[in-house]
Amino acid sequence: MTSQSVLTIAQQALFIAVLVSAPLLLTALVVGLVVSIFQAATQINEMTLSFIPKLLAVFAVLLIAGPWMVTQLVDYVHRLFTSIPQVIG
Repeated sequence: MTSQSVLTIAQQALFIAVLVSAPLLLTALVVGLVVSIFQAATQINEMTLSFIPKLLAVFAVLLIAGPWMVTQLVDYVHRLFTSIPQVIG
């Protein structure tokens, strides 16, 4: 196993992690921004007003994108396990 193969595996793992977490993080970012603009416009400073919509939106995106996320992770692990003989030998 060379250092190049270790770096390639680590790079692929980081890419999959970013790819899988992106829908949830972007949803939380957008909903948080919309709620913050609404709070600034109406001068309502309630903490639960920003938490509950984000929680519901992230849960909805998890229900919608969950199968795709699991598929991406399983495909990566399958590729990783099938490449073990080539990396070692």
